[in-house]
Amino acid sequence: MKAFKLIFGFTLGVFTLISCENKPKQITNPQDYKAYLEIKGNKELDLTLAEIEFWEAKFQSDTIQKSYLPIIASKYSNLFQYTGDINDLYKACELLSKANKANEYSKVGTLRSLARNYIAQHRFKEALSLAEKAFANGEGKKESQKLLFDVQMELGNYEAALANLEAVKDMNDYDYLIRLAKWNDHIGDLETAITFMERARTIAEKNDNKILKIWSYSNLGDFYGHAGRVQDSYNSYLKTLAIDPNYTYALKGIAWIVFSYERNTVEAKRIIEMIEPTHKTPDFLLLKSEITAFEGKAAEADAYKEAYFEMLAQNNYGAMYNKYNTLLYADDKSMAAKALEIARVEVNHRPTPDSYDLLAWSYLNTGDAKKALAIANEKVVGKSFEPHIQYHLAMIYKANNQLDKVPKMKKELQESIYELGPEFEAKIQKL
Repeated sequence: MKAFKLIFGFTLGVFTLISCENKPKQITNPQDYKAYLEIKGNKELDLTLAEIEFWEAKFQSDTIQKSYLPIIASKYSNLFQYTGDINDLYKACELLSKANKANEYSKVGTLRSLARNYIAQHRFKEALSLAEKAFANGEGKKESQKLLFDVQMELGNYEAALANLEAVKDMNDYDYLIRLAKWNDHIGDLETAITFMERARTIAEKNDNKILKIWSYSNLGDFYGHAGRVQDSYNSYLKTLAIDPNYTYALKGIAWIVFSYERNTVEAKRIIEMIEPTHKTPDFLLLKSEITAFEGKAAEADAYKEAYFEMLAQNNYGAMYNKYNTLLYADDKSMAAKALEIARVEVNHRPTPDSYDLLAWSYLNTGDAKKALAIANEKVVGKSFEPHIQYHLAMIYKANNQLDKVPKMKKELQESIYELGPEFEAKIQKL
């Protein structure tokens, strides 16, 4: 990613100086998103709650009608998108499981819905089993193949994923285009990925489909950011909010721009704290920890990490935060063995290059640099192009005295600081 160049100095590891000449231009304006932070209530949330009440009442009056269960489940899935409450996702899972059992796993729509729920829970192998059942049923095969692509990508079965993608090829189909964009992003061709995502956006706009426009704009916000097109990223997030003022994911994206590009930690934290009360998820605490650590407030950053782990303890998130937990534990030498334990579990149920990177990184932090290098060379190198993985590889090469590989990687990482986050500036300098 082409990011801005900075002249910097560090005091106690904290960024203290930006050259006036090279200071990035102001992208955001609090007036642009002020209304979305101060909005009272959520009409979509209220409507969803009313629909749940309506359908649950119908089901209670006629419990034989199992067809009501998937409808109620879909409402709880919508609720989860707005609240972030894991219990809403589990409620949807419970209802879909009952519906599938009642139907003897014969209805492809319900099978696919439960598979998508499992994907959200990071229960990928179970999702694959249901997707295969749906495909074997024979009804709506193309929709099942789209789902199979999604699951196979999560599991790292890339040849199978590509085969399913090619089977549904249709350059005028929104679903195909967004998956083609995901594939190109996976192989490291971000420019092409953006092109296909923009084509999908055009289809969503032409059909004036609210849900697809929200999805297109928010994902393009991410893609543009990865490509260093920060202004385009910001504009895309604002377009998302113009359609759905309560779409917290877009506000979180804006908070990242404020923090990572503009280095305005106060405003970034203000945005996060304004949306936290209505969308309570652990990752907000991690972002605040990252921001305060960059400010040099180590004790406050640690307090946010503790609050994060407390939230995990109070709610059963399953494997959803394994990646975050591995990275957090690996950074603490006294907990690196715990990171290794989680990374092994993650590789077992999701054997992707990302998971193997976590394993290699954990081995490095437990002091086994040679084991880390062996895993990285076999399972990671050339298979993922994510900046944080490239940083881990550079550190593994350095630890194994393969210093000739580091300078080129260092240069590329310096161009990815916006995506990695400001705290990586000091880390990359030390490579």
